[in-house]
Amino acid sequence: MTNVSRRSFLKAAAATAIAAPMIIPASARGAHAPSNRVNVATIGVGPMGKGHIGATLNNPGFQVVASCDIFKLKIEKAAELVDSRYEEAKKAGSYKGCKGFTDFRELLAMPGLDAVTIATPDHWHGLIATAACAAGKDVYCEKPLGLTHYETRAMVEAARRYGTVFQTGSMQRSDDRFRHACELVRNGMIGEIKEVYVAVGGSPKPYCTLAAEPVPEGLDWNLWLGPAQVRPYNKVLCPGVWEHGFSGWRSYAEFGGGGQSDWGAHHYDIAQWGLGMDASGPVEVIPPSLSKSDPRPLTYRYANGIPMYRASKEPNAGVTFIGTTGWVAVNRGFLKCSRPSLETYTFKPSDIRLYKSANHMQNWLECIKTRGPVICSAETGHRTATVCQIGTIAETIGRPLKWDPVAERFDDEAANRMLRREMRAPWTM
Repeated sequence: MTNVSRRSFLKAAAATAIAAPMIIPASARGAHAPSNRVNVATIGVGPMGKGHIGATLNNPGFQVVASCDIFKLKIEKAAELVDSRYEEAKKAGSYKGCKGFTDFRELLAMPGLDAVTIATPDHWHGLIATAACAAGKDVYCEKPLGLTHYETRAMVEAARRYGTVFQTGSMQRSDDRFRHACELVRNGMIGEIKEVYVAVGGSPKPYCTLAAEPVPEGLDWNLWLGPAQVRPYNKVLCPGVWEHGFSGWRSYAEFGGGGQSDWGAHHYDIAQWGLGMDASGPVEVIPPSLSKSDPRPLTYRYANGIPMYRASKEPNAGVTFIGTTGWVAVNRGFLKCSRPSLETYTFKPSDIRLYKSANHMQNWLECIKTRGPVICSAETGHRTATVCQIGTIAETIGRPLKWDPVAERFDDEAANRMLRREMRAPWTM
């Protein structure tokens, strides 16, 4: 299955059961013929899910066939958006319309579905992604990969077990500036790395205390909560309108990881890429201190002694690498080096080059067809999410912790118990 697409494999298998010859019209052939498109559905139609629909609609390699959300209005809006794009195909009978589902399990049972994108709140990622893998679907899951270490490791194992082409939505890896910065670091262009600064937000509040408000008509609030503990509806958590901006569930540990995981899933990811730690991570994490005598930010330390600080260093930078002979700072639309010539440096054939992708969604599509490795796999997403998670655990528990990136355990049992959460029945992993 590594050298053929799933669709090609299924076609070949189906052909063995057909005795009569098949005549295929010219209109059904070609790179963008319906038979060659990847049938995709979006689960979670909030701001990011709406973006997923737009990205797949604008890519002729995909055909959007369904959406899933716990709010019926969003399902209806998604169908309007998709069906208007495929209006001519719908009139011709070659497109049957964008189906809508409230329960992701019903969507995953939909015949002919090849792949799903997941843009739900973080507390749902693990359950939906592992179920999608088991159902034989390829997966694009928003970052951070999951809410807890246990869930993200389970997602990695599910992707491996079922041969899923799994892309973590840490799309900064498909940005030239971030790749260039990391290649400078990996090739020693700023000398030996001495420290790294990552500018992200703080950890989430431990639990939600928002006041109860009336549940909007058409919203399945119990299903929105899913494996999380029961909390009253509040529009801060789930605005319930198509046009609304990002909702506030990220601020509460029951549903998300605060700025530490939201932006951390992007910027810690780049730090790990530049340090060559995609399959590993730090070995120690030290909580922040506001003490006047010993002030310090949240600090990680790698086995080679390199510290990484949750702090801003260079203005406008998300990640700053400091070396013995210079520095490089990078963010979206921003790349600055201690030596300006490095910003446009042309690498030699003998230099270390990193995986190149110009479009994160397109990279996933191409890999679905080739069954090749994506630029940001489930393992990579898991390792980045782990950096976010262990930092929050150290900050919550209030003491330095040793972390074994091979065994993926702390030297502290109280901290180890925080690597997973209890799920509300009947949900379980």
